[in-house]
Amino acid sequence: MSDPAAHVVILGAGHAGGTLAALLRQFGYPGPITLIGEEPLPPYQRPPLSKAWLKGEANAEDLELKPLEFYREHAIDFRPGKRAVRLERSAKRVHLDDESALDYDILVIATGARAIALPLPGADLKHVMFLRTAADAELLKATIGPGKKLAVVGGGYIGLEVAASGRALGAEVVVLEREERLLARVACEALSSFFKGYHEQHGVIFELGAGVKGFEGQDGRVTGVTLADGRTIACDAVVVGVGATPNDEIARDAGLETARGIVVDLQARTSDPNIFAIGDVTHRPMPIYDRMFRMESVPNALEQAKQAAAAITGRPAPAGEVPWQWSDQYDLKLQIAGYAFDVDQILLRGEPASGKFAVFHLKGDQLQSVEAINSPPEFMMGKQLILSRRPVDKGRLANPSISMKEVAS
Repeated sequence: MSDPAAHVVILGAGHAGGTLAALLRQFGYPGPITLIGEEPLPPYQRPPLSKAWLKGEANAEDLELKPLEFYREHAIDFRPGKRAVRLERSAKRVHLDDESALDYDILVIATGARAIALPLPGADLKHVMFLRTAADAELLKATIGPGKKLAVVGGGYIGLEVAASGRALGAEVVVLEREERLLARVACEALSSFFKGYHEQHGVIFELGAGVKGFEGQDGRVTGVTLADGRTIACDAVVVGVGATPNDEIARDAGLETARGIVVDLQARTSDPNIFAIGDVTHRPMPIYDRMFRMESVPNALEQAKQAAAAITGRPAPAGEVPWQWSDQYDLKLQIAGYAFDVDQILLRGEPASGKFAVFHLKGDQLQSVEAINSPPEFMMGKQLILSRRPVDKGRLANPSISMKEVAS
């Protein structure tokens, strides 16, 4: 274990930072812990923001990782509404935006990622929004509803989740995607086609191959999205969901190694032995695929929080995990395990028309990734196959009459 009196300072009170603070106490760490959060709320779950929160099925208290009292009861000095702006590695000191400073023995950077803004005319108009925080979700929920029209820029998972929630709230929804299909960067064509058809059945309109040139407004409020072909799509609100970029500036400015995020090892340790980094801000090893990668998911945040907590408290390193994520849209649950790196074959198991199927991505006879719609066995057994790296019988895998347990045995 690190020096039991060592001061652990965690920058970022999202899922990663909040989980780490709790794990340190759970693992018996006795030293002082300070948790710095930019938002006014204690650590909370973010995935429901585009779903349950927008639909009014959850509030801030429902989404808290731990109640506020937890931090007081466990001697965690939680400081909301503050942001780290500069790091002095030689002095082991971090400076905050309120001109105060904190000395640390161990620093953990868990600053996450921020939405990519479009540098276009009108991007600063009122109701041109993102969806990364509870405040964003609350503003959007107050803006859209029956008789309103919502334009979503970006046909990725966040965009589609917002579209589904917008329809549930009674708004008209149009999704603007510059590629020729939805989910072009993250999913196969079969999945893209399925989601497009399902959303269209629920009244969502799609404009594919649609480049956005800017936003039009009146009295400072957005009234439309201008496309590259000259058309204007009228709307009352816009959600821009075209990806995210890591909040790694404080690390770069301090000379830590970065590469599309803060470079860490399997202990979540950076190039400075006294500094860790966890969550969306990291560029981390993926042993299954023999590469480095930056992931944005709750399971990744939890895994790296465990890695850092184990390293700080001297516990054995946790077992490696298969990366996974999910997306809820209408009555559909998409569960994804692994990443489709270096894939040379795609197998479909089940019928998309049934609303229950899975897509398997293979490299030779090894499973790299599975995308499962309303198919928990395919997801769970797929995770096992990805982790084990055992050869897969492709004929049995594609045959839904053979159980996934048999396929994976």
